[in-house]
Amino acid sequence: MDLHGSFHVYDTTLRDGAQQEGLNLSVADKLTIAQQLDGLGVGYIEGGWPGANPKDTEFFRRAAAELDLRHARLAAFGATRRAGARAADDPMVAALRDSGAGVVTLVAKSYDRHVELALRTTLEENLAMVRDTVSHLRAEGQQVFLDAEHFFDGYRANRAYALEVLRTAYDAGAEVVALCDTNGGMLPTWVSDVVHDVVETTGVRVGIHCHNDTGCAVANTLAAVEAGATHVQGCINGYGERTGNADLVTVVANLELKLDRAVLPAGLLRDATRIAHAVAEVTNVPPASRQPYVGTSAFAHKAGLHASAIKVDPNLYQHMDPVGVGNDMRLLVSDMAGRASIELKGRELGFDLDAGTPAGKDLVTRITERVKLLESRGYTFEAADASFELLLLEEVEGARPAYFEVESWRVITDSKPAEEALSEATVKLRAAGVRYVVTGEGNGPVNALDQALRSAIGQAFPEVAKFELIDYKVRILDQGHGTDAITRVLIETTDGRSSWVTVGVGANVIEASWGALVDGLTFGLRRHHAD
Repeated sequence: MDLHGSFHVYDTTLRDGAQQEGLNLSVADKLTIAQQLDGLGVGYIEGGWPGANPKDTEFFRRAAAELDLRHARLAAFGATRRAGARAADDPMVAALRDSGAGVVTLVAKSYDRHVELALRTTLEENLAMVRDTVSHLRAEGQQVFLDAEHFFDGYRANRAYALEVLRTAYDAGAEVVALCDTNGGMLPTWVSDVVHDVVETTGVRVGIHCHNDTGCAVANTLAAVEAGATHVQGCINGYGERTGNADLVTVVANLELKLDRAVLPAGLLRDATRIAHAVAEVTNVPPASRQPYVGTSAFAHKAGLHASAIKVDPNLYQHMDPVGVGNDMRLLVSDMAGRASIELKGRELGFDLDAGTPAGKDLVTRITERVKLLESRGYTFEAADASFELLLLEEVEGARPAYFEVESWRVITDSKPAEEALSEATVKLRAAGVRYVVTGEGNGPVNALDQALRSAIGQAFPEVAKFELIDYKVRILDQGHGTDAITRVLIETTDGRSSWVTVGVGANVIEASWGALVDGLTFGLRRHHAD
């Protein structure tokens, strides 16, 4: 099947998605993301607006030499010619023509009020701008799509004129006219009615571009497809200005898995989770854990009732097999956990708790009660698999790995007027039969403790040099107590290949951090020794 011809999946992350507050992409970032999007199998990748800013112009120049796209075609975004000019003479149109992109997506006004107030021209001249620019680029051999900006608002205000803009573009050679819900204010039934009318009345090939201001961008996109649209635009991870654009992965997953429409090359949807997270790393925007399909919580189960059912059949509490989008089912261990949760989580981590035997039943009961007791004191294991695995070792094998034995630790912070405070930590421990007393300095007490602890253990276990603390979260649990409240700390550690999360709880933040640090190093050493 020619997916590019029968149905278009069009990604606009590098242009519209990059307008998200706090998201700033370099040219190198955009090239990396484009390669990832191609791996997902999208048909078109909108690279930006050449001529409008140097970064996007540079992107298209480098893309020609550096990108190896197997599935996607690059699209250059730009506007119709200026009022009163010729498309052939307009420098911004020339930038599109010379971008090297085989596809150009033109934005045009389809709302009469915008034509008169924003463009400050007549409705007739706006149609001429559309006709002239589309036909000029088509004559230059480029495929042309049209984004009808503010189309739904324009349709309500002046249906006849909004439709005439579409017909003009289509007759001039635009392959697709995308109806843009630029303000994001539409609802699915409204979109469906309008798209159906456009398809029936004009006969043009319709695309859809939705923003998420009503929380309906994905639903609006699907409604448009059901009404006849065969070109969908969106951004991976739902990036975009204000509340974002339609999340393209969610749209595609719904089309393929729920509506049985082949819109990507076969099998590539299974890479969706990996690609969504890889792009999040480049953008430096943390992945949304509750993102449909690809979020870390998308197939996470917490309550004991759910776990009991999942033990019988995972699909009883899941709408699909997460393998279809490259995700995994996760069992969360918490104070809501029942015995089935503990047994399944143990199995996931490689422990056969065998609750079918009397001894196994007692073991699972003991672990369950311990988890509930610890969580009542402030611990959380649903986000700290490494600490839970160490707990399982204590219960199953009678003790956790003893790579080192801490005698004592202390930390002091010295502050002088007009100087930054400096923390110093001293750790005394025994490792591999040798006693170590090590002092470490840091820009805070936790950093100093981390330096001292890893320096001491590293003398006995050099692999600790590979470990690095990459995330640190603090939460005050009983806020009404003020500065004497119980504190919970989550620490994420990496060895360069994978990462793990540990938890610590204490009456002060340093004590809680120490517990999480010790767990993190213990778990990392166990993993390396097992390898």
